[in-house]
This record gives sequence, structure tokens and C-alpha cells, in this order.
Amino acid sequence: MVVYPNAKINLGLYVLNVRSDGLHNLETVFFPVPLRDTLEIRPLRMSNAPWELVLAGRRVEGEPKDNLIVRVFTSLQEEFHLPPTSLYLDKKIPTGAGLGGGSSDAAFMMMMLNEAFDLNLSKNEMKRRLSAIGADCAFFIDNKPAFATGTGSELSPLPAVSLKDKWLVLVKPPCSVSTRDAYADVACRQESPVDLREILQKPVGQWRGVVTNDFEHSVFPRYPLIGVIKDTLYDMHALYASMSGSGSAVFGIFDHQPYSDLGAVFKDCFVFQSRLI
Repeated sequence: MVVYPNAKINLGLYVLNVRSDGLHNLETVFFPVPLRDTLEIRPLRMSNAPWELVLAGRRVEGEPKDNLIVRVFTSLQEEFHLPPTSLYLDKKIPTGAGLGGGSSDAAFMMMMLNEAFDLNLSKNEMKRRLSAIGADCAFFIDNKPAFATGTGSELSPLPAVSLKDKWLVLVKPPCSVSTRDAYADVACRQESPVDLREILQKPVGQWRGVVTNDFEHSVFPRYPLIGVIKDTLYDMHALYASMSGSGSAVFGIFDHQPYSDLGAVFKDCFVFQSRLI
């Protein structure tokens, strides 16, 4: 069985007060975008191992046992006695980018296993399990625009937020931003300056300067190239541009497909563009 986990971007992101568990409350809107990995499960034969992880595409750091798709699989294998399985991941979504690629892989793995092995887990049950693995994993179960609060796992649907027929350009520089760096100098708010649920229903051209990402204030001074990328997207006449999540990817939303040679403009960067539907 094969599935295609997609990325997300953040439309606005406000860092609020520190919780009793040491994490921060956030307010943001998750929006799915059509940059996708490929994820496949196959029977594992000619091996005594309970599972194997086969990686292709972009480099994935860390031990196989710590990969989120492996964590999802092993948790369900132990509980439901799943057979030995080969887990194949062709990585297209950049890591350390604020695009939720690992979280999406985890969610799609759980949905795929649920279907392949008739586990009969409800959507709410899968979301509950995924929230223990990563704060934004649960978003990818419904995979529709959502207002996220708490650590990002408390979700409310936002069907009125649409980017239909707009063009998306994603740019990921060679650097990655650690969560520690992103939070290092960020100023916490008592409340968000705008209601994202309301402002994001207005035309995209009205978002600039109003819909903001608090992490930009701490990340841009440490990684000036990320700020340059955002400015360049506006120079290319983006309606709106922002860093996604805690970085380092930056996206621009356009009325029409940019005709520039994006590879030449953003040298040494990962670049993706697509029309949104």
C-alpha cells in the first residue's frame, strides 16, 4: 500500500504564555500544501526482524528507531500484533523547515496501517494517539485548514480559509533552524494581536503586515538569509510571504505563476512551486 504525505504551512503564528509543562501555547492556522513524500508498506520476508526502514530521497537524520513512522508502527505492532513489515519512505519534504513533513509521515503511516490491517481506529482515536508523538501530527488526519491552539494539537476546522487558484512558492535555504534557536529570543504575548480566523477570510493582499509569524523576530537576526528570501518573494510581487512554523522554509503566495528562473534566484536552496486547488 502506498500513500503520499503532504506538507503544511503556517498562516500566522503567535507565541503566547508558557504552560505548566514548560511548553508554549500557540495560535496559528495550519494549511495543507501539495509537496509530498512517498510512504509504502510491504511484507517483510527473508528476515527475522519485526520491521525495517528503507529511506530514499532527501537525507533523514537520526536513528531508524527514532523516526516517527517507526514509532507509529512499533506502537501499533505491539498492540495489534502486526506482521513483520518493511517501511519505505521516499523523502521529498525538507526536514528542519517548519513544513511538518515528519508529522505528516507519522499521521499517514497510522492511517495506512489502520486501513491495511483493519484496526478500526476512529479519526479521533488516531488523533489522540498521534498527539502523544508530535504536536501537529493530528492535523494531517483531516488534512484541511485548521485553527490550532495549545501546543498545536487543539484544532478547529476553518473551511472558509481558501487559497484556491493561487500559486505557492516554497523556498528552503541550506540552513535549518533548531527549535531552541527559534525560541531563544522570541517574545511571548499575553494574547494574539489579531483573530486569525477572521483576518484570513479577507483577500490575501490584505494579510501583509497584519498576519505575522512571531518566530521571524528571533530567527531572522540569527539566519539573515531567511529574511532575504522573504524580501525577495515580495520583490517578485508575492501577495503575501512568511516563514513557516519555526523555519527555515519561507513561502510566498501569488496571483499568477512566477515566471522567473526560481533556481537561479534562490541559488543552493530547495524550491517548490505549485498551483493550489
